[in-house]
Amino acid sequence: MPVTKAVIPAAGLGTRFLPATKAVPKEMLPVVDRPAIEYVVEEASRVGLRDVLLVTSRSKKAVEDHFDRETEIEAALERKGDEVRLRRVRASAELAEVHSVRQPSPRGLGHAVLCAAAHVGNEPFAVLLGDDLIDERDPLLAEMLAVQERFGGSVIALMEVPREQVSMYGVATVRPIHSGPDDRYGIVRIEDLVEKPPVEEAPSNLAIIGRYVLAPEIFDVLRETPPGRGGEIQITDALRTLARREQEDPGAAPVHGVVFTGRRYDTGDRVDYLKAVIRLACERADLGPELYPWIEEYVAAGGPKSGLS
Repeated sequence: MPVTKAVIPAAGLGTRFLPATKAVPKEMLPVVDRPAIEYVVEEASRVGLRDVLLVTSRSKKAVEDHFDRETEIEAALERKGDEVRLRRVRASAELAEVHSVRQPSPRGLGHAVLCAAAHVGNEPFAVLLGDDLIDERDPLLAEMLAVQERFGGSVIALMEVPREQVSMYGVATVRPIHSGPDDRYGIVRIEDLVEKPPVEEAPSNLAIIGRYVLAPEIFDVLRETPPGRGGEIQITDALRTLARREQEDPGAAPVHGVVFTGRRYDTGDRVDYLKAVIRLACERADLGPELYPWIEEYVAAGGPKSGLS
């Protein structure tokens, strides 16, 4: 069954960006001039997943509203003849058919995914985390969909991280499998997973990043998954159950990993968020020619000690 739906959990509290996120959802913080979540919905739409479900909370109405039409702003721009900004405003509402469901309380990523069960039904689906932006030049999600179509089951995105950072991620034990000539990234079979292990206990430095293509069996597993790390229902624990089940029963749906080597921007961390804004702005034709020379001048003059403004 082809994948047609994408689920984007967007119910987190955004505590790392307080006080900015006291009134503004973290997903609406701008990355240059678009909110982070718009990049994620655009990524799903780009590979044909135009049925998008946002899992939000009662404080995230602004996220839902962003993907609706704003007739007053559009009318004002039309009167001014500002076609460029008019296209930008309309773009978010035209990316996909966006739905929403609310997570009653923050009980973890696994619980947020479970909130999507009624909308998804009995078919595979993609999960994209709003904190992880994947550069549009790197077709990670397209590759994951191709792997799921080839092998069935579930597919998770993995990335090598420095060993000292493994305690921040879910970490995988993997077995390499033969990749075809058309595979852009390495493909592995997942044998085990552990959520945020101590550095000395981590089985590898292959960390789960925020892209998943999940078989509908995940919902039944999540319903039976007890709270884990941090007292929350972890998607990593549910995927571990699926991976170990496949080892015991070769007829069970497998879990594969795609080892990503492209450009990823972690907008959930303050420093990485700023790096993402600077990098993406520098690469834009309308901003880079002015911004990048200033950065070069600022750095050459001594950075924070230069006195430049």
